[in-house]
Amino acid sequence: MSTLKIWAKALRTIPRIDRAEWDNYDIISRWLVATRSAVFIMTAISAMIGGILAWKDGNVNWVFFMVALFGLIFAHASNNLINDLVDFNKGIDVNNYYRSQYGPQPLENGFLTKPAFYRYIGFTLMLAVAAGIYLVMNTGPLTPVLAFLGLFFLLFYTWPLKYIGLGEPTVILVWGPLMIGGTYYVAGGSVWSWEVALIGLIYAIGPTSVLFGKHTDKLNEDKKKGVNTLPVILGERIARYANVGLWTSQYVLVGLLVVMGTVSPVMLITLLAIPKMLWAYKVYSKPRPESEPPDLARGVWPLYLSAHAFNYNKRFGGLFLLGLIADTILFKTGYYFVF
Repeated sequence: MSTLKIWAKALRTIPRIDRAEWDNYDIISRWLVATRSAVFIMTAISAMIGGILAWKDGNVNWVFFMVALFGLIFAHASNNLINDLVDFNKGIDVNNYYRSQYGPQPLENGFLTKPAFYRYIGFTLMLAVAAGIYLVMNTGPLTPVLAFLGLFFLLFYTWPLKYIGLGEPTVILVWGPLMIGGTYYVAGGSVWSWEVALIGLIYAIGPTSVLFGKHTDKLNEDKKKGVNTLPVILGERIARYANVGLWTSQYVLVGLLVVMGTVSPVMLITLLAIPKMLWAYKVYSKPRPESEPPDLARGVWPLYLSAHAFNYNKRFGGLFLLGLIADTILFKTGYYFVF
């Protein structure tokens, strides 16, 4: 497989590879696999939403936007690496734990030594921090606060927040108000907007539901290991229906924004994701199977609830982004209308 094909695969899926394949990979391919880069799309969309909304309001600095996008992706990558390091140090990933089943855990699988893994973290975190410093030095007075909050959640999400049921609320705050509101702030003339934060909240529910699904998938394993995620605290049945509730709330909030006149009715394009939500609901309405179901795509298991949440989130997130682009174009061209 060519290098470009390896990169494309790592950006599209979480590949399951052995040591021989890893040894044949170039450093970029290894980094993409180690950081689980396929999930960066959710972070990129968050930044793009912030940039689109800044463009809508007519005061966007595209350099600051690109720096924010770059920094957020590398911050996400740093968090994934730190998550693996902390769980490895705590012995969470031993004995074929859930994490090492759906994709390589470089430390647990012996692909990287600890010193090499520290270098991966150091390089990745350095780039994220450098982007943050640049924005702190060149944008408004709220930027240091946003940067501090981002660094705090990056470093402490895995422990203790994830271990005490605060991981999921953290993701809602980070992927929504912090990422989207923060990108809007630095790219849009250092102006904070609570309406943008609310729009960010709607999108953030999607990535949160994916995490919620993953934590429900591995609820039993986490419970045995003492990792008290929110699904562990709630229990499997309530956790499944709580995720359905999160999806439903997205449509309620979109409708609220349309009625308020914050966005035009073109945002109702998100309703086209309802059939996909009903498809996911059929899965979530039943207990998670104990073994791989025959109709599940090959290579997905043990991801199950999270895989269905991810597929639904791609549909809703894509329509949400498309709606915001159309809403902005209508506004910029003078054809904007509200109820």
